[in-house]
Amino acid sequence: MPITVSTVNVNGIRAAVRKGMLPWLEATDADVICLQETRANDGELTKALAPALDAGWHLASAEPSAKGRNGVALLSKAAPDAIRTGIGAAEFVDAGRYIEGDFGDITVASLYLPSGEVGTERQDEKERFMAAFAKYLAKTAKAAKSDDRDVVVCGDWNIAHTEADLKAWKTNRKNSGFLPEEREWVTRLLAEKAPWTDVVRALHPDVDGPYSWWSYRGKAFDNDAGWRIDYQLATSDLAERAKEANTERAEAYDQRWSDHAPVTVRYR
Repeated sequence: MPITVSTVNVNGIRAAVRKGMLPWLEATDADVICLQETRANDGELTKALAPALDAGWHLASAEPSAKGRNGVALLSKAAPDAIRTGIGAAEFVDAGRYIEGDFGDITVASLYLPSGEVGTERQDEKERFMAAFAKYLAKTAKAAKSDDRDVVVCGDWNIAHTEADLKAWKTNRKNSGFLPEEREWVTRLLAEKAPWTDVVRALHPDVDGPYSWWSYRGKAFDNDAGWRIDYQLATSDLAERAKEANTERAEAYDQRWSDHAPVTVRYR
């Protein structure tokens, strides 16, 4: 079935709503929206999104165990057939970093991969998550093929895969998010015979970006000194149905309701 999927790290759902997220929700033609970094429990999330829920949106979430951190959710115009959370790793079962929902023969997932920091436990945690998630993705792709289903995993992957995905790549080669081993991890996921396709890059193969995150510091947004870290990775059949991908960059700095822009893909 045709479906339009959008993904955005909201950088705190309550702040995003205060800054103008709800008018965007009213205008979007997305069927499913993947949210990351809601930083809210289920009650807080429901309260913040009450106008959208009253308008008919359906909400499913994986709330974080750590107050004020992480949190992922799915907003959808039709109720999902099923919801699952977690990636099958005990360490991350309550982390609020992954949720997936079935919509007909398509599974849509929202991912918030850890950000990391070189030389700290945060980077160790990121690497443990990456190892567990690679196994989960392989299992998911195998099951999807067996069941004749399509899957798209959307979200903030916190890794810029190539030099085209990061404006200041030369000065970030030793920083988390652009480390050689992180980039190689993504390369393996997207290998020629692998089941996953970076849909936005497939539709925009010869451009820098389109960037989806800009620091609030300095003039990063005004100078388009961004990172492309918000991906939609789809199984091959669904990737072939991708018709259009749009990174919805705000027209001006003061019109931003998050430091990330929504990334929207229309699938035939």
